[in-house]
Amino acid sequence: MGLIMAWLDETQCGGAGGIASGGDGGNDSGNDSANDSGHGGGNGGGHGGEGDRDSRNGGRGGCGDGLDRVRSESPEERRNRNWAEILQELRVAQTGIQLLTAFLLALPFQNRFGILTASQEWLYLAVVSLSIVATGLLVTPVSLHRAMFRRREKETLVLVANRLAQVGLAVFAVAVAGVAVLIFDVTKGPTVGVVAGVSTLLLLGTLWAAVPAAIRSTQTSAD
Repeated sequence: MGLIMAWLDETQCGGAGGIASGGDGGNDSGNDSANDSGHGGGNGGGHGGEGDRDSRNGGRGGCGDGLDRVRSESPEERRNRNWAEILQELRVAQTGIQLLTAFLLALPFQNRFGILTASQEWLYLAVVSLSIVATGLLVTPVSLHRAMFRRREKETLVLVANRLAQVGLAVFAVAVAGVAVLIFDVTKGPTVGVVAGVSTLLLLGTLWAAVPAAIRSTQTSAD
């Protein structure tokens, strides 16, 4: 988790690269100048130190400028930014749920589908139902945006879309776990299928819920 937070800090502020390049440039300049003459070495070292300080100030300034832009944005700009971010996230989730739904809908037309037991067929129908529900939840924000277009309800739209995305991802995770149960059940038996489904659900729950919650709590405590 510490590595994740360090990576986030580096990507947000972008000052580490400038610091390293400024410091290395100062050292190289000082060494080259020292080989030529003592006076040149002193000037090179001095200019290198100035470059290092400038790079540090530039890194901090870049991060501060981004924070200032966030603080100075109007409520309308904030709503538009939040809505654009939600749309980008929904595009990723919609691609995954569409692929899963297409895979499930094509299964009954395969030759081996007839060998499924009654319990496996019910499991298949349950997974298809979950996939359809997840598809509806993740696509609904787009329909709401069309229905509420130019009605100045962007704040409500962002809040509702956020909740729908959260519930849709949860249902999507259960659907993926159900697919894992079905596949491993058919190929290796029900016990292995249950283990695979539980493992898949724990993995997705950790990546999609536990890790973001841990990062959010760490940032809150740091602030």
